[in-house]
Amino acid sequence: MSGKIMVVGFGPGDVKHMTYRAKEALEESDVIVGYKTYVDLIRPFLNGQEIISTGMTEEVSRAQAAVKKAEEGKKVAVISSGDAGLYGMAGLVYEVLIAKGWREETGVPVEIIPGISAINSCASLLGAPVMHDACTISLSDHLTPWELIKKRIEAAARADFVIALYNPKSGRRTRQIVEAQQILLAHRPPDTPVGLVKSAYRQRQHVVLTTLKEMLEYEIGMLTTVIIGNSTTFVYDGKMITPRGYQRKYTLDREKQLLAPHERLRPEAEPWALNGPEKPAQAKAPETKSAEKKAGEQAPDKTPYQWAMEAWQRLEAQREGGVTAPEGNATFNQGALNGQMEEIFEAAVSPGLANKQFKPEQLQKLAEVVGDKGSIRYSRHHQLLVEIPTSDPEQVVNQLKNVGLLVEPVGDVVQIKACDFCDGEKFDSIPYAEELHKRLGGLAVPKTLKIGFNGCGMACYGAVNDDIGIVYRKGRFDLFLGGKNISRTAHPGQPVAEGIPPEELVDLIERIVRFYAEEGHPNERFHKFFKRVKEIEGFKYQDMRPPITVEPMVCGD
Repeated sequence: MSGKIMVVGFGPGDVKHMTYRAKEALEESDVIVGYKTYVDLIRPFLNGQEIISTGMTEEVSRAQAAVKKAEEGKKVAVISSGDAGLYGMAGLVYEVLIAKGWREETGVPVEIIPGISAINSCASLLGAPVMHDACTISLSDHLTPWELIKKRIEAAARADFVIALYNPKSGRRTRQIVEAQQILLAHRPPDTPVGLVKSAYRQRQHVVLTTLKEMLEYEIGMLTTVIIGNSTTFVYDGKMITPRGYQRKYTLDREKQLLAPHERLRPEAEPWALNGPEKPAQAKAPETKSAEKKAGEQAPDKTPYQWAMEAWQRLEAQREGGVTAPEGNATFNQGALNGQMEEIFEAAVSPGLANKQFKPEQLQKLAEVVGDKGSIRYSRHHQLLVEIPTSDPEQVVNQLKNVGLLVEPVGDVVQIKACDFCDGEKFDSIPYAEELHKRLGGLAVPKTLKIGFNGCGMACYGAVNDDIGIVYRKGRFDLFLGGKNISRTAHPGQPVAEGIPPEELVDLIERIVRFYAEEGHPNERFHKFFKRVKEIEGFKYQDMRPPITVEPMVCGD
């Protein structure tokens, strides 16, 4: 039997708004692959298929599982709410296939089945807010740097797009929607209409019509789509409407129009257009050679559009500190002219593994290196997270290390979080923490791995709640595995060993971490990995979750 992957966009979730082909694909499939909540939404169309469901943020493992099943000869439906090609699974499935050397003519067949995206379903509940040019922007910075997202919001605001904001806010991401509002208010009036739609066409559907100034006074979460009007959007009788522009061409309350259809698109009928009517050509008068030379030195006539673009380029050059090319044709960044490309360098900075006290000269150097264009943010893990535009990251690291700062990578790497050992008074276990940091700090792993290290039985820095918790007590170490310190089902790690001899600790932890690095699925958190493999280094998994029933998480933050 020939395998196949069908990436299905099933729309907002209501059966009535699912396409016929989407229903057909679900019914003919052998395997359903999807996020747990989405699987529940399409259960009416299932008839005993194998189901592979995982949590949010585990998209890569779902795509890999789908490819594996299709290669085994199964028909696989990978499901996405809305449209699978817009913030859905379609692109990721192709990326996983490409990584395996897939070719369309020889590999497993792939069919992308479109669905109604949130921008469309939410717009229909608001009225007609996206009748004109519109764009979608996700405010989630898990996969895209926030500085880049801000630039996109700025560009869309300047260009007067109707904007649909996806993933606007979550339990941990709260500042993005606030900053987005500030950017938009710099370009649009406070009374610009805004629509907030939560769970469109689902049981808990909620629709709010408000303004750009007041939008944050209402509940906004991961299930909310925010639609922001442009300069022409208006509200009438509870409906948000963006004119397409027919009023420019037609008199809407007249049966007989002033201009015939063939006349409406002529430049003279659009005097407001930037590329409007050209100046009529003038007859040339006889010229002398000197006159010809003088005329040649004058700038040629330009359309209003060309003048506007030149002004825009010069303004951008001044703002970015770049240079303007001869005759104002293009703007270049000075670094680009020198063959250098700036990138955003991200790192976690601290005064040390055990030391928690910054020196004034360290803070001064940090401020100097970050500069006006960078940012510094304090994290709950006792680190300063920095983002620095630079073409030479190595130089940045050296400057910070030269003043005694510890600079560590961020992202899906091993991070050692140690207590201050009572300001160094309880120093016996510090060498083991430092050796762990030396061997494992910054090691790439499937998902960020926190190793908590506490220098006494008080465990006041919460090591027992981290992925791997180490507590020094009575000259030996206690070990905790699989802690979960976020969400409503948070729980401490499982106590797996007491009294580990100091000389055995570092090698043991290294074996555990490297086993996870090699065998963990992409985006699989350590506590889920422990549960899946059942046993690590002889330590058997036990469920440490509190005995309560909660609804599945929608966001993976």
